[in-house]
Amino acid sequence: MQEVEFSILYWFQGLHNPVLDKFEVAVSSLGNAGILWIVLALLMVILCKDKKAGWSAGAALVLSGIIINLLIKPLVARDRPCWIVDPSTFAQLVPIPKDYSFPSGHSSAAFAFSVAIFPYYRKWSIASLVLSVLIALSRMYLFVHWPTDVLCGTLLGIAEGLLGIIIVKFIYQKMEEKKQGEM
Repeated sequence: MQEVEFSILYWFQGLHNPVLDKFEVAVSSLGNAGILWIVLALLMVILCKDKKAGWSAGAALVLSGIIINLLIKPLVARDRPCWIVDPSTFAQLVPIPKDYSFPSGHSSAAFAFSVAIFPYYRKWSIASLVLSVLIALSRMYLFVHWPTDVLCGTLLGIAEGLLGIIIVKFIYQKMEEKKQGEM
């Protein structure tokens, strides 16, 4: 399996050129530490009429952080591709990450946010899904994640986004029931 994954990563290496290198580094950096998604979720809670979108995104991002960074990465402890090959065999465009590879936290957070806002703001969700795909692909282009890291991070992000929606709907339902009981 690792041979197949390396062949995909080296295919991405064949795409390198100065313009695409700058683009991929910039796109990938948008996902660093989930800051973009956290800020967007907070802005949605503060500025949007329907606060459920921001709360759902926030819940999804919390789930992503816990599931990916606290549970799975330390448990699986998968080496990154950039750790196990000669650095002269790939273009090192970003600092080599120090945490484990599986699954991709960038992919998970991006898709968790995008899915969580879908029921509330579909146009924004579609735009963020496009950015999520670009971020996920950038992680392979930059040689810091295996394709299966990105795939699993994406799938987990989708599940985390759906769970964020469910949790927030449940909380709002309980708050509404409580309000009705007080009347």
